[in-house]
Amino acid sequence: MNFNIIGYFVYLSITIFIILKVGKICYKNGNIFVLELIPNHADLCQKINQVLLLAYYLLNIGYCAMTLISWQKIISSSQLVEILCIKTAVIIFIISILHYLNILVITKYAKKIINNN
Repeated sequence: MNFNIIGYFVYLSITIFIILKVGKICYKNGNIFVLELIPNHADLCQKINQVLLLAYYLLNIGYCAMTLISWQKIISSSQLVEILCIKTAVIIFIISILHYLNILVITKYAKKIINNN
């Protein structure tokens, strides 16, 4: 029995749920950082935050979908669980690295703006 189709469905379900949940949290809390970069322009900051959220969704969901082509043939349920865990862990790791890099860039840029004023 080929478990790949089951694995694809489960993998995409798990990763898309994680991506949507993290994106919603970052969107909800991220407006403060954008507003600090562009003070007195709340509407513009809201639009920028929406574009960042859309780019986050497209990048991560697209990457998850593209990783499906690299899967080997899954022939057992234990192999299915193992591959699902590894692939999901890699996506979570990538999302966390991207998040921390974004925060680092935003805070360094905000400090630079504050120091210049």
